Amino acid sequence: MEFRTVEPKILYFGTPVALVSSLNEDGTTNLAPISSFWALGWTLVLGLLDETKTADNFRRHPECVVNLPTPDMWPEVEKLAPLTGKSPVPELKAKQFHFEPQKFETANLTRLPSELVKPMRAKECAVHLEAKVTRCHQLSGERLLQLGGGVAAEIEVLRVHVASEFVLEGNYIDPAKWSPLIYNFRHYYRLAEKELGKTFRAER
Repeated sequence: MEFRTVEPKILYFGTPVALVSSLNEDGTTNLAPISSFWALGWTLVLGLLDETKTADNFRRHPECVVNLPTPDMWPEVEKLAPLTGKSPVPELKAKQFHFEPQKFETANLTRLPSELVKPMRAKECAVHLEAKVTRCHQLSGERLLQLGGGVAAEIEVLRVHVASEFVLEGNYIDPAKWSPLIYNFRHYYRLAEKELGKTFRAER
């Protein structure tokens, strides 16, 4: 195969989307879509731009919920995409984003109380990960600084809620039924229907 040297604006080679709930100063819940996160065991790292309301909330109140939408929820996610819970809107975001405090209502989502943390869950999402924020790492890099800088928020998952239709006996998630919403170079996708194979560590 032949190769070309390119400079894409982003490097999202297919990552899951999450809606992150965090606690505002007045006790209400902010809800924001992210597409930069990964897991190791029950520890997650969330990638956030520094000037977001979510980053502000994490520094003040270290709790959150990572809500995972199903692929058919992409219109609701997209309704949240141009919104920010931060007022005034940061200068770097002002051309594309506008302030909206009522994000659940705007996206037609329902607040659901959490069991161990204060931020609310998004009922329509199939997976809710209640978590505490254990550390925020400041990120560097010239291109990232052009976007206002970034934060890698390390969180510890405390409780996992999954819609019953995706749960198998023995605390397993059914990979034949569950599919995350995938963000692939600013386009929304679902996983392919056909399984390619499984790792040697798969127990089912």
